[in-house]
Order: sequence, then structure tokens, then C-alpha cells
Amino acid sequence: MNAALTYTRNNLRALLVILVALVLVVVAMVVYLPPGVDWQYSFRPAVFDLLAGRSPYHLERGIQGSWGQYTFLNAPWALVPLIPLAILPVQLGRALLVIITILSFAYVAHRLGGKLLTIGLLLVSPPVMHGILTGNIDWLAVLGFILPPQIGMFFIAVKPQVGIGVAIFWVVEAWRKGGWREVLHICWPITIALVASILIFGPWPLRFGVQAGVWWNASLWPMSIPVGLGLLAAALHKRKISYAMAASPCLSPYLMMHSWVVALLAVVDSLPVTAAAVVGFWILIVIRGFGG
Repeated sequence: MNAALTYTRNNLRALLVILVALVLVVVAMVVYLPPGVDWQYSFRPAVFDLLAGRSPYHLERGIQGSWGQYTFLNAPWALVPLIPLAILPVQLGRALLVIITILSFAYVAHRLGGKLLTIGLLLVSPPVMHGILTGNIDWLAVLGFILPPQIGMFFIAVKPQVGIGVAIFWVVEAWRKGGWREVLHICWPITIALVASILIFGPWPLRFGVQAGVWWNASLWPMSIPVGLGLLAAALHKRKISYAMAASPCLSPYLMMHSWVVALLAVVDSLPVTAAAVVGFWILIVIRGFGG
């Protein structure tokens, strides 16, 4: 009895310490975090548009900033999990978004075979750091990789540049498993959602390409197409989803630095490969920094 009581008290003390530390971290981020441009000027205003019964896609709402006009271009259901964060004071919501981002990437990396060191390397990589600084939602899209396809489709549809290869992989695997019936089984929910959202908000998927020509586009397209197709072919031949994950950013005409995190998640089960990739990303940052 005494041993059990002592064990319980120790766990409660540890939990209290963790909670106090978490509160202190959140307070520090509220005070010192710079504004996350994507969170403050794109996602958060889009949530309020949705709550007010307005379309989150109307371009006239776009806020002109140093990088151009901030608008919402993602799937409308991406806004639903952001509502609790958006209704908070902007910096508090941003601080909690940072914590959720870190936890999401860490959890997905763990589920994909990452160990403590590789997960740590992932979290200090330029793509993850960039996503944290801008307040983007790649953390939401990558959750789809570890979910059943009929659910995961909704998540990767939030950012097709992160998961288009995985969607193709899932469809082919479904065909191999049960023909058109299995394909229909995994695709009908997202198909109905897409059709309904287009009827409500108009052809919003066509907006994905409007930023392909902006100067901050980190896509290597079209030169990356052969690499992307090669990786996708390897995924289908070897039946390994990691190749499909790595193929996705290579097949997109537009993505920002933070969306390249999917390439790191594709190799997170290997410490040497993850370390080499993260070092390579930091070398790129240094080169770009000195190159102006």
C-alpha cells in the first residue's frame, strides 16, 4: 500500500513539474515568438471567415505583406481543427500551434520508425523550423501518412504537395487488394467531400497553382519530375510508402521550404540517412544565406 501510494505521489509530482514547465514555455513563446505570417495572415483569418459564414477563399481578404498577398488556398476542412487555436489571442494560439506542430511531427516520425535521435534531428531541421516560424500546417497533412487511407486522404488533401504520391500509392495498393471495389472504398469519402466543398465554395482546388511563380517557391519542378516519377515507380514496385512520400514534393510545381519535411519523414527510420539529409538542408541554408 505504501509503495503504491509513493509511486502515485511521485507520478503526480512529475506530472505537476511537466505542467508547470509547459505553462512557462507557452508564456515565453507568447512573449518572445515573432508573428507567424501564415498563421496570422492566412489560416487564422480564414477560420474567422468560415465562422462568419463567408468563403475563406475570397482573394480580396488577402493581406498584403512583405512576401505578397496572404490568402487561404488549402482544403476547407483544414480549418476545423484550427478553430480552438484561432479563437484564442493570436500569440497564445500561435504558441499552442508550435507545441502541436512539434508533437505531431515527433509522433508521426515515431510511427514511421524514427528513434529518439532521428526524431531530434528532424525537429531541428530547416523544414520543421521554417514551418514553426511561419505557423504553417504541414503537421496536419503528414498525420495522414499513419492513418487508414479513407481517413488519411482528408489529411493529405490539405496539402497535396506533401501527399500526392501517397494518394497514388494508396489507390494502386487498393486496386491490388480488391480491384475497383477497394478503390471505391477508400476514395468515396474524400470524393464526396471534394464535390460538396466545390459546390459550396467554388473550384477552390484550382487555386493551388496561383503561387507557382512567386519568388519564395522552393519547388524544383519541372526538373524534379523525373526524380518524382522514379521514386513513385519504386514505391509501387517495392510496395513501400516511404518512396511515395519522398516523391510528392518532386511532383509539385509549388511548395515552400517547410513542406520538404515529407522527404525527411520518408527516411526517418534511418539515422545515417536522416543525419545526412538534415546536414544537407543546413548546408543549403548557409549557401543561400551567403549567396544573398
